[in-house]
Amino acid sequence: MTRNSVIGLILASVALNALAQILLRIGARSAVQSGSASVLAGFAELAFRPAILAGLACYGFSLLTWLYVLGRIEVSFAYPFLALGFVLVALAGWQWLGEPMSPARATGIGIILVGVFVLARS
Repeated sequence: MTRNSVIGLILASVALNALAQILLRIGARSAVQSGSASVLAGFAELAFRPAILAGLACYGFSLLTWLYVLGRIEVSFAYPFLALGFVLVALAGWQWLGEPMSPARATGIGIILVGVFVLARS
């Protein structure tokens, strides 16, 4: 397997993980709006929300992809790519969930992108 193929799998794993975060946020937000009477009932209701189940499935596929990657490339090369998850979640939260994007947050995203680019070229 070529290095570029492995990088593609790393990026797929990171994207699935970021999608899981967004889906879990959507599911959690909708559960809060329903307002269950007890904590136990709230947990049960939360666990079976479609967005929560989809988020958990994305996590599972992300984990399997990540394990496949770790069997083929050095962890010291692969692990820094996980920082892209912060970028994807922040951008998705801003675009799809209406979360704020401050100049400081945008600057942090830029720094992360530069760092991952430098590591990928090493």
